[in-house]
Amino acid sequence: MRPAARARRAYHRPIVPALRVAQIVADTEAEGPGHRYAVWVQGCSIRCAGCCNPQMFDAAGGEEMAPASLAAAAHAAGVEGVTLLGGEPFEQPEACAELAEAARALGLGVMVFSGYELAALEARAAREPEVAALLAATDLLVDGPFDRARPERARRWIGSSNQRMHFLSARYAEGAPCFTAPNTVEIRLRRTELSINGWPSASARLERRR
Repeated sequence: MRPAARARRAYHRPIVPALRVAQIVADTEAEGPGHRYAVWVQGCSIRCAGCCNPQMFDAAGGEEMAPASLAAAAHAAGVEGVTLLGGEPFEQPEACAELAEAARALGLGVMVFSGYELAALEARAAREPEVAALLAATDLLVDGPFDRARPERARRWIGSSNQRMHFLSARYAEGAPCFTAPNTVEIRLRRTELSINGWPSASARLERRR
């Protein structure tokens, strides 16, 4: 049994920390299967060269938000699931686990993008129950650092070919057509604020032209 599986019963959080959030898109089709509530967390020590979100590296940035409130907002948005990305979700594992567990309790799927490989996360999970809890509440994990020298050409939602999809539950089917459909970029303009999300390489190019 994986450490993540054992954590379903073993880990209890008496006080849940706030989640430091960089950005939210309440309904997107560019960050995972179906319509999703995407939460970009703030802070990443991996700092991949060519990352499309370098403004999210600083752990002191963003805004503190309650994980349970984010799960409720996702449910109210009527989406299929929640996507956690960033930034690095596993550098805020306790708050992200609370959000993921609350989302699942409301019937939502959970997808997580991490720059850490699954083997490293499972090693951490053996000694860090909050990491085990986040893995246990994740349906689909995309792992590995972004490598700009190895752009992904075929799989949807993946930045570079070294990154892997791990189907940690039966919620999503590995052979589903959505995983090989063309990537998309979404552009939103609200008053004076422009936001761009979706296919990493295209999004990064558009960000540089803003």
